[in-house]
Amino acid sequence: MKPAAPRPALLRTDGIGLRCEAGGFHVDPWKPSPCAVITHAHADHARRGSHRYIAHHDSVPILRHRLGQDIVIEGRGYDEPFAMGEATVSLHPAGHVLGSAQVRVEAGGEVWVVSGDYKRDHDPTCRAFAPVACDVFITECTFGLPIYRWPEPRVVADELNAWWRDMRAQQRTCVLYAYSLGKAQRLLAHLDPSIGPIALHPAIDDITTLYRAAGVALPESVRFVKEIVKDLRGGAMVLIPPSAAGAEALAALGPVSDASASGWMRTRASRRWRSYDRGFVMSDHADWPGLLRTIEEIGAKRIGVTHGTVKPFVRYLNEKGYDAFPIDTAYNADETEGAA
Repeated sequence: MKPAAPRPALLRTDGIGLRCEAGGFHVDPWKPSPCAVITHAHADHARRGSHRYIAHHDSVPILRHRLGQDIVIEGRGYDEPFAMGEATVSLHPAGHVLGSAQVRVEAGGEVWVVSGDYKRDHDPTCRAFAPVACDVFITECTFGLPIYRWPEPRVVADELNAWWRDMRAQQRTCVLYAYSLGKAQRLLAHLDPSIGPIALHPAIDDITTLYRAAGVALPESVRFVKEIVKDLRGGAMVLIPPSAAGAEALAALGPVSDASASGWMRTRASRRWRSYDRGFVMSDHADWPGLLRTIEEIGAKRIGVTHGTVKPFVRYLNEKGYDAFPIDTAYNADETEGAA
C-alpha cells in the first residue's frame, strides 16, 4: 500500500511571518500582514504596518501606545475560541508580560500552539502560564541551555531591596536598568517603597500607567524628570530603560550605583561585560528547567523551536525522543531595550 502523503504544516514561515493558511493570518509577523495575531507587545513581536491586529484585551492599550492609536485592533479574552477562516483560534496565558498569550490554532484535525515568549516563575503583574495540550508546540528557547536556572523571585526581590537599603545608607542613588514593558513593572512590584522614593523614566512610566489602568497593583512612583532630580539624590530607586543609559538627568543624581536584572546576569562574564555594579538574575523567559517542564506538561510529540539557542535545544529534544525541528524567525533572543 502506498504510504499516505505527509500532512501539510498548519503553520509555516513565508517571509512575512509564521502563517496559518487555513486561517488567513500570521502570528507575530515581522513584515506587514493583512491580519496579525499578536502574542505580546514587545517590539520584535508586534510591528507596525499590518492591516488588522488581534491580541488579548490587556495588550490592546499597550499596542495602541506603541504602534499608534489608529491601528485596527480587536481584543480577545483568554480561553475564548473564535473562528478565523477554516481555523479555530484561542489565546491562553503565557506569563511573559501583561496581556501576553499563547496562540492555539486548530484546523484539519490538528492542534498547534505558538508559545510566543513565556516564563514559568511567579509574576504578580500578569497571568501565569497555562499549559495547553496540542499536537505541535512551537516554543521559544531564549535560555535553552542547562546553565540558565533562575533563583526564586522572592530571593531576588530580597537582594534588590537589600542593595537599595545599603546604597541609601551610603547616600547613593540606585539606578536599575530594565526593559520598559514587563520587566520594569515586575521589578517595581517587588520593591519596598518604605526604603525611599521610586522614580520611573517616562518610557517606563507611560507603560506603568497602562498597567495600573488594567488593575495591576504597583507601589507608588514618580515620573523621572529633571525638575525632581534634586529630590532623588542620595537614596531613591530610579528605573531606566537601557536605551536611556546616557540620559543627561542621570549625571545630576550625584553618586550612583547601577544594576541590571536579566537572565543574562546568570553568568559572571555577562555582568563584567556590561559593567554594572550589580547584576540580578530575573528573567521574563523560561529557564532550562522551565522549558523542559513545559514541554513535558503539554504532551506534544512534535516541537518547533525558535529564537534562542535553537540548534542545541533541538538536538537535546531529539535525543530525548521528541520530533523537534527548528523554525527560522526574526524574533530577538535578548532582553534589552536596545535589542528590540
